[in-house]
Amino acid sequence: MWYNTVIAGLLGSPLHGTMSKSVMLLTYTGRKSGKTYEVPVNYLEQDGHLLVTSSRDRTWWRNLRDGAPVTLTLRGKQVAATGTAVEDEAAVREGLTRIVATWPQYAKYFGVTATDPAARQTQIAEAAKTRLLVRFTLA
Repeated sequence: MWYNTVIAGLLGSPLHGTMSKSVMLLTYTGRKSGKTYEVPVNYLEQDGHLLVTSSRDRTWWRNLRDGAPVTLTLRGKQVAATGTAVEDEAAVREGLTRIVATWPQYAKYFGVTATDPAARQTQIAEAAKTRLLVRFTLA
């Protein structure tokens, strides 16, 4: 998509500061095709890792199921990392809880609209059924 190209260019430029606190460029190799792909993703720093969420119906994350080397353009610099898809619902629920607590404005994208804590956790649990996490560990 054209906007991915624009965002990728911005993330690799001296102007990266406008986005790079929450968006990074992920570069990975397709397992079957061997083709290199670049995709901008929102991330959250958590416990020494970078955490990304995606819909389970997307396909890019499947290249990282068992862990795979990737390159991240992070805060204007390219860094090596390992990306691992996390599909376990309990782990996804925990990650989404942290993401929603850190970025309340993203809750609506996960269908989390309740203000009551118990109802909110129920909505996060529902979202964990259709989402997954990708955890990046810097090399």
